[in-house]
Amino acid sequence: MTFPQIDPVLVSLGPLQIHWYGVMYMIGFAGGWWLAKTRADRPGSGWTRQQVSDLLFYAALGVILGGRVGYVLFYGFDRFLDNPLWLFQIWTGGMSFHGGALGVLFAFWLFARRTGKRYFQVADFAVPVVPIGLGAGRFGNFINGELWGRASDMPWAMVFPSDPMGVPRHPSQLYEFFLEGVVLFLVLWIYSAKPRPAGSVTGLFGVGYGLSRILVEFFREPDAHIGYLAGGWLTMGMLLSLPMVLVGAAMVVWAYRHDQRRAAA
Repeated sequence: MTFPQIDPVLVSLGPLQIHWYGVMYMIGFAGGWWLAKTRADRPGSGWTRQQVSDLLFYAALGVILGGRVGYVLFYGFDRFLDNPLWLFQIWTGGMSFHGGALGVLFAFWLFARRTGKRYFQVADFAVPVVPIGLGAGRFGNFINGELWGRASDMPWAMVFPSDPMGVPRHPSQLYEFFLEGVVLFLVLWIYSAKPRPAGSVTGLFGVGYGLSRILVEFFREPDAHIGYLAGGWLTMGMLLSLPMVLVGAAMVVWAYRHDQRRAAA
């Protein structure tokens, strides 16, 4: 299957260039803001449109700062030790979802303190729209022809232009777009449409994303400078996602048990 030749630069006006990847980030944030605003407009939601906009700002900082720090620590710590200033050279590329997730969780905590809301009141409200950004980002990866999959002979395997080996590969970015974006969004949006025990929506996100990422890692080519961690199959992405599944499952169990104890009291 032929890789669609999409110019990573959407618009070029002299020295000004607008890249598809940046547009995907904007689509993710805008889509998340619109959906969150829609729920905030419901009677008795406990949220205002201004609070939604403020939360988006906090989350954006968490994604960018946490994603960069996470990438440096998880995937390039040796390079950071050689050149600590590389941490601030964002234009060279390198963002980690897991670092971004930690950054967003910290941003939720800051926002909750500022507004007087409970932590899971903030997190459970926000995480159902996160897959919009995840899906948009993965589609941006596909347009850029980066983070491709392992070699494959499947009919839909593609030869990515930037692949030095020039072999057909799984379009794993699209697998992640479907699982982390479409499927995870539908599960969380439908589940959170009704009142749920505090923390259960956030926990379900951890389980859903972690399982999706672990599954896709079997088809995704590991980072060249890291490779497989063990057995020719274990990757850093799997290792970082497993705690999300375990902690998320524990959170869901805790949320329902805590809710039952409160109801019985």
